[in-house]
Amino acid sequence: MSVASLRLAARESVSGLPREFWWLWTSTLINRLGAFVATFMALYLTLDRGYSASYAGLVASLHGLGGVVSSIGGGVMTDRLGRRPTLVIAQTATAFSVALLGFMTDPVAIAGVAFLVGMASNASRPAVQAMMADIVRPEDRVRAFSLNYWAINLGFAVSSAAAGFIAQYSYLAGFLGEATLTLVCAIVVFLKLPESRPQRTAEEKVTEPQVGIGTVLRDGRFMGVVGLSFLISLIFQQGYVGLPVAMGTDGFSSADFGLAIAVNGILIVAVQIPVTRYIQHRDPRRLLVASALLAGYGFGLTAFAGSVAVYALTICFWTLAEIVNAPTQTGLVVRLSPTHGRGRYQGVYTMSWSVAALVAPLLSGYVIDHFGAGWLWGTCAVLGMVAAAGYWGLMRGLPAEGPATVAVPSPAGTPSPAGVPSPVAADVEARADSGV
Repeated sequence: MSVASLRLAARESVSGLPREFWWLWTSTLINRLGAFVATFMALYLTLDRGYSASYAGLVASLHGLGGVVSSIGGGVMTDRLGRRPTLVIAQTATAFSVALLGFMTDPVAIAGVAFLVGMASNASRPAVQAMMADIVRPEDRVRAFSLNYWAINLGFAVSSAAAGFIAQYSYLAGFLGEATLTLVCAIVVFLKLPESRPQRTAEEKVTEPQVGIGTVLRDGRFMGVVGLSFLISLIFQQGYVGLPVAMGTDGFSSADFGLAIAVNGILIVAVQIPVTRYIQHRDPRRLLVASALLAGYGFGLTAFAGSVAVYALTICFWTLAEIVNAPTQTGLVVRLSPTHGRGRYQGVYTMSWSVAALVAPLLSGYVIDHFGAGWLWGTCAVLGMVAAAGYWGLMRGLPAEGPATVAVPSPAGTPSPAGVPSPVAADVEARADSGV
């Protein structure tokens, strides 16, 4: 491919998205540049503090439990208070709790603060996804979600390698660095992002019922997506809980793990955008099935790894699954979510990842301690096949999309009417056939 073609592809990948999206993208990038706790917590507890893999799994699970608690709360706040205040509150709370965690030495205190960190950090996710759905026109959403995921991994590729070396000298510096950058994110959101929550018109208040958590839980097709998301995230979580513990058990250092896992971010940065250009108009069912199989077998191959290079090679396989799955599944979730219930729907969807973050460390710690890492990687392969079969069946007869509108953020930061169309496009919303 010529340089001119590459430039044209890059320009088409980033053009046409609103300014508000790019400020949200920037805050995501800054946040991930400081990522430390979720990636290095297991190594911090086992190598630096000398605790067992089971205790490290317990702490990581409490971190996940905090996310489960805040997923629903964050979704409700997103719909009631708005996207912007939810983001500011959640990110500020995350910054202070991460800094506090770095100073904890008592095992009970570490576990308790890890729970608070998980609760604070996860509360912002429904707001980010809902705001992105508000401000980006439907035909650009897969591309927008992909670019946001690209920012996550661009920051991760830089931070994981750097933090691996920082951890060899001072884990506290890593905690404080993450806290500082997360606080910067809150400032960016407060100063640059207006509120995007659509307001219900008088007619909509009469004709459309209020969306509550019960509405979401009764949506059969959507909850099926949530269940499959749990299985997929249970697999992907092993890259951050099972993999570092397994590498540590095999005698590898935190720097070795940092270099290996950095491949994940580097590969996503390198190929996420061109892959998204290829998949954005293709059958989502086939994409989700393929990504589930690739994720399961990618982790399954880890059973044969014995060097940093081979570990990095296996990471390449399941990273390709992430690249395909992340924007495709997120776009499906938005498609099945009603406009005035996006926060709650995103909250329940986010909960699937939080529950996986709760279960995955317990699963990996127990299996590695009692049976060995090989059994863990075999389990991942089986879960990938189950998820693939689930996607194939669930998405049969998926209802077609219908027209709606995009919310236009107010320069003054106040919500705009839901019925005001975007100057660049009309929105497309589809609802599941379960009555949402």
